Amino acid sequence: MTQYSYSRVSLFEDCPYHFKLRYVDKLTEIPDWNNPANPLLIGNALHKGIETDVPTAIDEYFKSFPGINDRMVEESMKLEILIPKVKQFLEENFVGFEYIHEYKIDKPNYIGFVDLILTTPNGESMVIDFKYSNHIKNYMDSGQLHLYKHYLEEDGFDVKRMAYLFVPKTSIKQKQDEDLFHFRKRLVQEVEDSSVKMVPIEYDEMNVVYFKNSIKKIETAKSYPKNVSGNCFSCNPRFQPNYLEAIQNEKGEIIMALPKNERRELTIDENPDFWIYGDSYVGKSTFVDNISNLLFLNTDGNTDNTTAPVIPIKDEVKKEGRRTLRKLAWEVFLETINDLETEENTYEAVALDLVEDLYEHCRFYVFEQNGWEHESDGSYGKGWSKVTTEWQKAIKRLKALGYQIGYVSKELRKDITLKGGSVRTTFTPNINEKVANFLTGTVDLTMRAFSNSDDERFLQLEKKNNVFGGGRYDWKVETCALDYDEFLEELKAAQEGKSTKRKKKESTPVKEDSSKRERKKSEAGPDEQEENAEDSPAEEKPKRTRKKRDPEPEETTEEEQPKRQRRSRKSDDEENEEKPKRQRRQRNAVDDTPPGEEEDADEKEVEKPKRTRRRRSRGEKK
Repeated sequence: MTQYSYSRVSLFEDCPYHFKLRYVDKLTEIPDWNNPANPLLIGNALHKGIETDVPTAIDEYFKSFPGINDRMVEESMKLEILIPKVKQFLEENFVGFEYIHEYKIDKPNYIGFVDLILTTPNGESMVIDFKYSNHIKNYMDSGQLHLYKHYLEEDGFDVKRMAYLFVPKTSIKQKQDEDLFHFRKRLVQEVEDSSVKMVPIEYDEMNVVYFKNSIKKIETAKSYPKNVSGNCFSCNPRFQPNYLEAIQNEKGEIIMALPKNERRELTIDENPDFWIYGDSYVGKSTFVDNISNLLFLNTDGNTDNTTAPVIPIKDEVKKEGRRTLRKLAWEVFLETINDLETEENTYEAVALDLVEDLYEHCRFYVFEQNGWEHESDGSYGKGWSKVTTEWQKAIKRLKALGYQIGYVSKELRKDITLKGGSVRTTFTPNINEKVANFLTGTVDLTMRAFSNSDDERFLQLEKKNNVFGGGRYDWKVETCALDYDEFLEELKAAQEGKSTKRKKKESTPVKEDSSKRERKKSEAGPDEQEENAEDSPAEEKPKRTRKKRDPEPEETTEEEQPKRQRRSRKSDDEENEEKPKRQRRQRNAVDDTPPGEEEDADEKEVEKPKRTRRRRSRGEKK
């Protein structure tokens, strides 16, 4: 029997058409990560914070997005103020009550999650549902709380009262002549001046009757008209869902539904669609080249280190007599998709290298078609809409073919300002943020490739707030070597729930494949070493104090000694004399830098020799 939630039934009552797309056709909605104030993500973080604490809520919020920017920092600042407000309200008004958070109602025909149940010592209960909204009137006719009361009483609760607790939503924008500091100061003041509001609801049994009647209508439905209530947000082009399996026009309307491909449904997926990005020459394309039966669609001509077949995606120019015929690179790409759709081949994977170049080819193609020089030349946002539609249409077609897809990109470093004013460096693919959010929603995981000061190459697997990435896997390690076989081992372990076997690291500076997991901990920054301290074996503990650079050589461990010898450029006496200066320079290091990005103090010392004062001779003029 199908279990119906209140939101599922409400969608049918508002718009049977979108109900069908989501629950009957089961189209995949690409997540909307372009909106830092996404109600669903903010709501989840708010509930988590009320149940636990503010740091847990902030972490939950940031991990919901593939990357982080200034607008997300501002949303987290709101949560830091609002969560204590809600907790204080509950503590002041419900002394002595027992709190039950996120209670699951699980019935044969109904499923729901109650935000909060407050129970008195005498057994009476009150049901509260949190709403992050200022539009109180929109919820007064909702049947959600009435259903909670009905089904909770079947579970043995004595529900006497129901209420919505409205958490105020502050939506102000930075003025053109306002700097970030003063804008955030004004934002904090606005949120602090707001207050939560509880609105009691009287129980009406007819809401339960309406709900059950709606279930009968759903189960007997044969037609699915659009927006029958006039209240369907999904029918508004601004809020139109973006479906992975459907080609949509500029208004968000589906013009062609692509068939869902079930070919690669496996218990353990060893062929995930992925996006890898990093600095030039770090080895991204070489990593992807290890995939079997791969076809490269290359845009930059850099194919010297790969062996897979390549189709160059570039403008093709031919001369016929006096005429010069030009085929744009984007047209070459579209023809390649047509060939993959219609011609038999033995390829199992397709890699787009570089995907940001391909996006630029798409933009130029749209400009040529419309006689534009920029998206802004199209009136009322038409230019941006046309480019987005053309781009997403082609990517969805490629995805629908069932090949394993790999995107390859270069890296872009951006600085964001945190709450306290400190600046943090973030690492993202070198592409428009909205395009990046779309692309990462079409793959199973997004990874950053990087190298450390010893030129050892790694993949960032686990989600980090300042590194764009993430996916649907539960990684057992933060990083692994930039080696496709080791990546597959970690991929299997992440799906099996078992960690892979590793050899112990040898006490030698020579790079060895068997010690990748131990090596990445020793190369991590101070913050990451503390996070991994519990997982580190006892003999690895001295590595956490390596950066202290103790002047007494006899206190170092045998494992550290080879590295200190290798990095040393002077005699012991000289090194002891220079040591205080090296400590001063290290104070400028950024704690938030991911592994492999820390700067070498010795190299800084050599690059900036001590300045000396030149003496003037007595007869020298000023």
